[in-house]
Amino acid sequence: MKICVYCASSATIDESYFKATEKLAVSFIDNKIEVIYGGGAVGLMGKLADTILENGGKIKGIMPKFMDEVEWGHKKVTDFELTETMHERKAKLLEGVDGLVALPGGSGTLEELLEAITLKRLGQFTKPIIILNTNGFYNPLKEMLERCVDQNFMNEKHLEMWQFIDRPEDVFDAIKNSTKWSEDAISFAANK
Repeated sequence: MKICVYCASSATIDESYFKATEKLAVSFIDNKIEVIYGGGAVGLMGKLADTILENGGKIKGIMPKFMDEVEWGHKKVTDFELTETMHERKAKLLEGVDGLVALPGGSGTLEELLEAITLKRLGQFTKPIIILNTNGFYNPLKEMLERCVDQNFMNEKHLEMWQFIDRPEDVFDAIKNSTKWSEDAISFAANK
């Protein structure tokens, strides 16, 4: 099984986010999951990669060349792919994966996550989307997505496109038990 993980490169965040990332990485190793991520060496990206590498797991980094040129790439990740653009990177991150997990992060993480949700809404990505809500980080996003449904910008069925999970140890079960999603999802009208 291959899982894409979106996460932050910031190193100045609360320690609880690092601990949750480490627990998630160990869970992936225990369940023999190969991780695909953004290729970074610091922040939650670095913690994810370091934990997986230190424990014999498999991880692949995907990063645009311009980021690698400023030394953002993880030097110990040997399965590493460079892209020309951020757009190409995002497409490659989702290629052939069995699901994705979003950890807390900034604008890049949010942008990647919302694009994946949009692709799922359109039936272009049908795999599980798990949002790890450490410390309630994603509560405002959850409220906003629910508001989109309440205000008829999205169909109530769209609430099945993602799952918010509070504990990293519950992510694997959430992936396994996710609602199946179809390529004909584009046919769901927002106001039906």
